[in-house]
Amino acid sequence: MPIGFTSASAPGTTARAIAPVAGVLLIAMAVILAAGVTTATLDAPDEPAPTALLSLSADGDRIAITHEAGDPVEVDELTVRVRVNDEPLARQPSIPFFSAAGFQPGPTGPFNAASNDDEWSVGEVASFRIAGTNDPTPAAGDRVEVRLVVRGRLLVSLDARA
Repeated sequence: MPIGFTSASAPGTTARAIAPVAGVLLIAMAVILAAGVTTATLDAPDEPAPTALLSLSADGDRIAITHEAGDPVEVDELTVRVRVNDEPLARQPSIPFFSAAGFQPGPTGPFNAASNDDEWSVGEVASFRIAGTNDPTPAAGDRVEVRLVVRGRLLVSLDARA
């Protein structure tokens, strides 16, 4: 029976098509499903930070961190923050680096940009020296705290006496 015409079997009534209503419902369902998939994708948890056991030693202005056990750490995703006696350094190291304001040139291990070592693995020691131009500079007996963060998540907080 043609859509929108008077039915021969029931004078005065019309047979309306269901197709436009079904089309609108299908489009609405597709939009809702797309929104759900987008929300699930955006809310998906980031890759978790690696799990690693690290140790810190501070000898005057030299800070050394040893990767003792656990997952390798992607150096390019690492943020290092240093505090001396609960006061943050005026200039923080950008890892990896070779020469940076507030630090002696030539950090060692995976912290050195020239090391060609993208991952910090078990047994490797990474170190740097705080320059006298940075503030505060650690002195004998000072508490040095180093926080390592990977992709915005705390990997470890370490402290030692200089």
